[in-house]
Amino acid sequence: QVQLVESGGGLVQAGGSLRLSCAASGRTFSNMGWFRQAPGKEREFVAGSSWSGSTKYADSVKGRFTISRDTAKNMVYLQMNSLKAEDTAVYYCSADTSVVVRTTPTWDYWGQGTQVTVSS
Repeated sequence: QVQLVESGGGLVQAGGSLRLSCAASGRTFSNMGWFRQAPGKEREFVAGSSWSGSTKYADSVKGRFTISRDTAKNMVYLQMNSLKAEDTAVYYCSADTSVVVRTTPTWDYWGQGTQVTVSS
């Protein structure tokens, strides 16, 4: 049974930092990454990491967020710096078996989500 479990969300002031972690179990994946969904908005891609180590970011987070992956532990992390109020959302860990890192929310597996709230 595949499980993705996120941790590390919380409340932070604008300009602050948070680190999200996601522990995967049940199998290994080609790609692991993060999506987010703000109230009243569609789920959107944040960052993804392929098995080879290549990464992809949404333009809105480039230069502020860093995704990293520990394939031996089957974990993925999202370091979020210089947080803005507009980063407030539920962040979902996701895993995928496709060949490329897709930016659409059509990945195979999802965590339950962790809330990130940035106060201005």
